[in-house]
Amino acid sequence: MEIKHVLSWREALRGLIASTALASAVPAGVAAEGDNLATTPIKHLVVIFNENITFDHYFATYPQAANPQGEPRFIASDDTPSVNGLTGALLTNNPNGSNPARLDRSQAITCSNNHSYTPEQAAVHAGLLDNFVATSCDGTSINLDYFDGNTVTALWNYAQHFAMNDNSFDTNFGPSTVGAINLISGQNHAIGTLLTEDDPNHDLPGDVLLSANTIYGDPDPIFDDCGSPDWAGFAPNGSGADNHNVGDLLNAKGVTWGWFQGGFAPSATVNGVAQCNTTTTGHPGILGNPSDPIHAPIQAYVPHHNPFMYYKHMANSHHLPPSSTANVGKSDQAQHQYDLSLFFDALNNGRLPAVSFLKAPRALDGHPGSTNSDPLSEQLFIVDTLNKLQQSAQWRDTAVIIAYDDTDGWYDHVNGPVVNHSNVTDVDVLAGSNCGTPGEAQLCRSHDHRPDVDPALHRGQLEARPHRRFGPSRRHSTGPGLLRRYRRLDPQHV
Repeated sequence: MEIKHVLSWREALRGLIASTALASAVPAGVAAEGDNLATTPIKHLVVIFNENITFDHYFATYPQAANPQGEPRFIASDDTPSVNGLTGALLTNNPNGSNPARLDRSQAITCSNNHSYTPEQAAVHAGLLDNFVATSCDGTSINLDYFDGNTVTALWNYAQHFAMNDNSFDTNFGPSTVGAINLISGQNHAIGTLLTEDDPNHDLPGDVLLSANTIYGDPDPIFDDCGSPDWAGFAPNGSGADNHNVGDLLNAKGVTWGWFQGGFAPSATVNGVAQCNTTTTGHPGILGNPSDPIHAPIQAYVPHHNPFMYYKHMANSHHLPPSSTANVGKSDQAQHQYDLSLFFDALNNGRLPAVSFLKAPRALDGHPGSTNSDPLSEQLFIVDTLNKLQQSAQWRDTAVIIAYDDTDGWYDHVNGPVVNHSNVTDVDVLAGSNCGTPGEAQLCRSHDHRPDVDPALHRGQLEARPHRRFGPSRRHSTGPGLLRRYRRLDPQHV
């Protein structure tokens, strides 16, 4: 795949972060009451929330690319700062017993590694970071390997022209559902009631810590018509206690917002139940024979990638559309959850919500796997989305963050401190029989390392603050903190 926009990005990428945004009023009649509460020149925050990447997997050797003949070249600016990537002995005498190797563009489709809660802890091995090969998806050391600027060319160009946080950390082990719920609430434990339903394989305990009422795997949301068991979801208990998320905080302030996901619009409705059978072409970023089996259509919508569907009070169970396209971002039957196409409709008509979370169709979300996605296909979505934003009148006061939900078990040489301790027998193994100092039997939270395009820094800068942040990281950090600062949100009950 060639990303043909790369050569024009030096001009086209202006305005990606807040430091380039200009104060500007939202067009009259568009803003909701709370949309005028922003504490910065940013009027629109767009979070592109992609899948399963660590910092080292995409930026291990940044800004140095191998530049083999026949591939898009990447030459960094002379003043490019170094990053906390792979250097020296980490490349030549790695503690995992094998050395990380460059993956070529021709190797863009990889298998998906074991990225469950317990295996990820075992890979980190009490901070020694020397057991990653055990989570490999093919029995080799592939999960130590990395792409460079000849494959993730778009992302390396964004890092050149805008800010990337190379020391930003998320706060959880485990797969997509854990990361998605953590993005919007920082809390995977049921404060009220945790509703569940097992499948015929009776493997629900692999997704839910039943004794602790905590989601730690990938159950589908129990309130989503398009999900299937294993199911789980949060509901109020008899005394009214319930889980809440950043959507509740935005609603309380009257701020317009939406979760926009590929394939969300039902392909049909049968007896009132939504069917989500819309497909997209598999691996569209991989050139070659269009009849290759890798290009077979795959389902676009992934239920367990939609975190808001796990909350009974917020679920749009039947995937209902908004009452009108002019109502996108406002409270109605859609519950702020929309098909991805409605984001671009709102953008084209000057009605962009103040806060937008974007989830690409499965084939374009970056999740490794032959029936999922790849970095070339992922960048098609990123580039197309940012080009459309750049061409809009709202671009001048828009900030964009590119974030990821989990590590997919890819190697990273940095792991942050444990911030929430847990000691569930046979589940927490970071330090033998626990994750940190033995504590609550809920969900261990540690900091993993992922790339961060940061809306608070100037062009070309790098940040090295190991605190919880909103964006792709060495595991992604949660969103409510940034949104509280940006929109003066009440932090209670999130």
